Amino acid sequence: MVENIIRNTSKKTWYKWSIYINVVLFFIVALFTYYLVKDCLAVGCKATQNEWLYVARDLAFMGVALAFIFFQFFRNIFVIMKRSL
Repeated sequence: MVENIIRNTSKKTWYKWSIYINVVLFFIVALFTYYLVKDCLAVGCKATQNEWLYVARDLAFMGVALAFIFFQFFRNIFVIMKRSL
């Protein structure tokens, strides 16, 4: 059932969903950049084990979000290059 929905989705709809996903990913990167700065300042004041876990959490979320952003970026560039050749 889900396969039929995916196959019947137009390119325009996919592009619209892609923009929404990118907006959400940029929001996640901005939010966790704020948390990363906040947590790094907290680590500087009191270096406990929990503070370093918060920094690792922030880096993990930012890494995944940035990986998705760069994956879409390079995939779109590849599609553009393929069409222009």
